[in-house]
Amino acid sequence: MIVSKYKNVKTTDADYTLNTVYTVLRVTFGLVPIVAGLDKFTNLLTRWEDYLNPVILNIIPVSGQTFMKIVGIIEIIAGIIVLVKPSTGAYIVMAWLICIALNLITSGKFFDVAVRDLVMAIAAFSLGKIAQFEASRNSQMQTA
Repeated sequence: MIVSKYKNVKTTDADYTLNTVYTVLRVTFGLVPIVAGLDKFTNLLTRWEDYLNPVILNIIPVSGQTFMKIVGIIEIIAGIIVLVKPSTGAYIVMAWLICIALNLITSGKFFDVAVRDLVMAIAAFSLGKIAQFEASRNSQMQTA
């Protein structure tokens, strides 16, 4: 048995395991978008414009570099939302990752990255479901 943060509530090993998975996913999907978003301004990890579908480059009214900075700001905000309200932020990150994968697939390049992003989208979805469960369980425990 593990001591709970709530009085008179016994926490099982399953609860502890679920909370550990929740915490790892929350921190990962909070920090990774923030780091990737910040890197859109420095290009230390990669040259992000290379991942843009050429069709998109022809449609947008700004340069690829400027567009990627806008993307970076969105990613930073998404990461912060995951850290503050994971039951919402996880689904935002999931949708964002699906959009990135679709961009890569339609460009005909970087299929390996697209598959990785789709797997990460599934993990973000899982975080969203666990976060909803945790929020529901925490509200029930606080009223008990």
